Amino acid sequence: MPRLLIIAHAPSENTRRLRDALVEGAQQAGGVTLDCRSPFDTQPEQVLAADAYLLSTPENLGTMSGALKDFFDRCYYPCLEQTQGRPYALQIRAGQDGRGTAAAVARIATGLRWKAVSEPLICRGSFNPSFVSQCQELGAAMAVGLESGIL
Repeated sequence: MPRLLIIAHAPSENTRRLRDALVEGAQQAGGVTLDCRSPFDTQPEQVLAADAYLLSTPENLGTMSGALKDFFDRCYYPCLEQTQGRPYALQIRAGQDGRGTAAAVARIATGLRWKAVSEPLICRGSFNPSFVSQCQELGAAMAVGLESGIL
């Protein structure tokens, strides 16, 4: 069964709700083995074992969280040659904009030669309950796409 790795930095109640919605959507879609981890708990071995990645981060000072950056710093070179072409999607919880975060993650993912399978889901502004359903849809889409082989 294909393996989906969700790497989610969720330091607040609202970001945990979004992480949980990503997981719930992927679980409901089924057809994949799901692994959800904090960036701090994600090692190159988990990245290498996965077939696709779903990244979730709050926007901090106009860019990704330090936790997600730490993940990339530790895993970039050990995973560079072996994960090329793998699909990924990105969800951002942004109080203001989110574009800087999306650009920063895209630069690193481009260096890894990962393939973005959707535009970043930017949950922008004051927390809105619709963010939860949007995250469920993204998790489900990743699972279905991976399971069906279209990603």
